[in-house]
Amino acid sequence: MKEAIKAAENARGKCSPNPFVGVVIVRDGLVIATGWTQAYGFDHAEVNALNKVTDTAVDAEMYVTLEPCSHYGKTPPCTQAIIRAGIRTVYIGLIDPNPMVAGSGIKQLQDAGITVQSGFMQDEIELQLEYYLVYIQKCRPFVLWKTALSLDGKFRAEDGSSRWISNTYSRRYVHCLRNECDVVMTGVNTVINDDPLLNVRYCAKALRRDPVRAILDPYLQIPITSRIVQTLSKQRTYIFHADDCPMEKRETLRNFGAELIAVKSQGTALDLNCVMNELYDRKHYLILLECGGLLSDAFWSERLIDKCIFIYGNKIVGGKQALFSGLDLPSISDAITIERIKVHNLHDNILVSGYPKYNHEAHNSS
Repeated sequence: MKEAIKAAENARGKCSPNPFVGVVIVRDGLVIATGWTQAYGFDHAEVNALNKVTDTAVDAEMYVTLEPCSHYGKTPPCTQAIIRAGIRTVYIGLIDPNPMVAGSGIKQLQDAGITVQSGFMQDEIELQLEYYLVYIQKCRPFVLWKTALSLDGKFRAEDGSSRWISNTYSRRYVHCLRNECDVVMTGVNTVINDDPLLNVRYCAKALRRDPVRAILDPYLQIPITSRIVQTLSKQRTYIFHADDCPMEKRETLRNFGAELIAVKSQGTALDLNCVMNELYDRKHYLILLECGGLLSDAFWSERLIDKCIFIYGNKIVGGKQALFSGLDLPSISDAITIERIKVHNLHDNILVSGYPKYNHEAHNSS
């Protein structure tokens, strides 16, 4: 199963909205094939592995990280391919919580006389598939929030400048994150202040895959001269706006190639749950959120952050540009706790990652 987990990593970021799954096939004590999920619409991991068997898979054992699918989608059911191949035993890491599977894959295999055992290395596989599990269980994308801060916790200097708080190694790491995600999201203020491209540049060219860009811009204030607008023909881009936004502005951006999505607003801001629903409906399961203070505060307040990454540069900038100055947490008892913290050195930068645990009692009483 460890080898199957390792094999699954070959598909990370390359097969969404399908989960990235790994498979190892063993016969007479020898590994005869290893497979992983291909791009959406192509072979799932089980079929990919079976197609690599050069002799026969009859009476072989299959180790698969996630329960094989049992329904027709873009591809036929993997269970049928396993049955036809004559596999004798299937070892499954994690039962698929997708209601279209959820044990039915196991039942089909057992009904065909195949021995099935499940529950191997579940913790490791749940961590590996954390994006997919949130997508299925919460019916919304997994939100990975990233920020770069000075050593004293400021996200920009007093004059508004923020390039470059982090070093080249940190920026390369962020580009690898972008390469893995479905959507990279920011707010219009970041577009105005920083003029980002939000593409992938620091990964090996053969492996680059630009994510969809999503800009939250309630009243379509995005500058036509911005690099986002000027590259709309090169990278798919959603612009979320309030449903009462002027039609003239919408038409201008559509002509440049933007995909405009109207959602409900809450005062001067967009309803973030509506934004998440739109992205879920478009089958995006991993959102990388790279934004400034206002949008960060909104996502944290709505308890939509699933994982957070803080990158600390080696600079002290002083001033008052604290990232969470707009987040209403008046007491330590209201604080958001970050659990399962990991710390990595990126040369002279520090990366801190973890998972938020929200104070639900404080939220429910507010």
